[in-house]
Amino acid sequence: MIKIKHLLFVISALILACQSSEKNSSKASKTENKVVTKVDIADIETGIKAYIKNKTKEADGYFHVKDENKELRLKLVRVHTEYLSNLGPNRHFACVDLADENGDVYDVDFFMEGKPGAMDVTETTVHKLNGKPFYSWKQKEDKTWHRVPIESASNELLGVIEGEDEFEFYYETTLPKIENSAKVWIPIAQSDKFQDIEIKSMQMYGEDQILEEEKYGNKVLFLKLDKVDSEKKVRISYHVKRKEKSAYEEKGTDINQYLNENILMPVGTARFKEIVNEATAGMENDNQLIQARAIYDYIIDNMRYAKNIKYGTGDAVYACDSKTGNCTEFHSLFISLARTANIPARFAIGAGIPSDRNEGGINGYHCWAEFYAEGKWWPVDISEGNKYTALATYYFGRHPANRIEFTKGRDLIFEPSPKSSPVKFMAYPIFEVDGESIVSNAKFSFQRITDNSEKI
Repeated sequence: MIKIKHLLFVISALILACQSSEKNSSKASKTENKVVTKVDIADIETGIKAYIKNKTKEADGYFHVKDENKELRLKLVRVHTEYLSNLGPNRHFACVDLADENGDVYDVDFFMEGKPGAMDVTETTVHKLNGKPFYSWKQKEDKTWHRVPIESASNELLGVIEGEDEFEFYYETTLPKIENSAKVWIPIAQSDKFQDIEIKSMQMYGEDQILEEEKYGNKVLFLKLDKVDSEKKVRISYHVKRKEKSAYEEKGTDINQYLNENILMPVGTARFKEIVNEATAGMENDNQLIQARAIYDYIIDNMRYAKNIKYGTGDAVYACDSKTGNCTEFHSLFISLARTANIPARFAIGAGIPSDRNEGGINGYHCWAEFYAEGKWWPVDISEGNKYTALATYYFGRHPANRIEFTKGRDLIFEPSPKSSPVKFMAYPIFEVDGESIVSNAKFSFQRITDNSEKI
């Protein structure tokens, strides 16, 4: 079973990529923490939300942040609970997403002093704009941190671990409130030629069954629950060995199925044909590898990573029209355009594992794509290539080792099936209470296996 105390320690001990220059006092904080009880993570979240709310009321309905020579007027989007840290007595850190009137999302580093509900922010720094970082952080041997300009940052500081990675991965969801009965579907990661998956433990309730989806071979944990299971926590603990993925051959696959359209990913529309013709102009006689790179570059040049309105739905038409979205929009559009160009392409989803630290929370799911050319499948990660332009070439043809894949494909069908079937894609659970679909939740965390760590 996953130890709750261990997870809380992992989260509360974080000093992460969203951190400020006050990290250099972390050693003193650790000494102080030996004799002082840490504030609960939920209290820190409450405190930072209260601070932003109060400052917003005192101003003009916006939270003001100074960024170099201009002042930003922002609205709270969310506090990254996976990045909350207790740095010592009455000293806390939070990474916060705030949006301006134009829909741009700023990732702001907050350092606070004071007790929950009465915190004062000692420093704010804009770390990212629409997912693109202005700087990175590197930890020294003495455990203090210093800021690193993006142009000087190594691949590891930009999210890439090459070669191999090994880690424990923890998947947790809180079951819904149940009055009578409920059903839950949870994706289960599986081994393949690039990841070796071992399920260490599963904490679950009710009647359980492993379902297999026929088309892509995905598996889910299916639970039938009743009132006694209400609001309990389901936890799955994995041990993962992952290899960096590059172009590879795959036998026995029907390539042509990856030319067909999916729900929210049409193929061959007039607009998509126009974009393909524009992106590949002068390349009509070139091979599909060259044409795929042209489509990849078109999306990087024309899309903006931003979580506005319909983001996260995987709607290729919305991505095309709005030119914004998260990883699902970037890769849905790529797949639709590639297929329109007669290039087979497919979708997969899982989670990226932070490369600049060895334990802690993970900021939700991540998805990616592959296309088929020259007899091989070529991995791409366009949203990451968009964020880190220095790695745009790396992410055309490679996926780093620090990630875990949950499911492949789109429009998944399981039996028994949820009301939302076919499922567009699956990283988070699906909840149904008394036959009605409700919003689900999931929290991911990890601990990397290093030479100095013991396997759990």
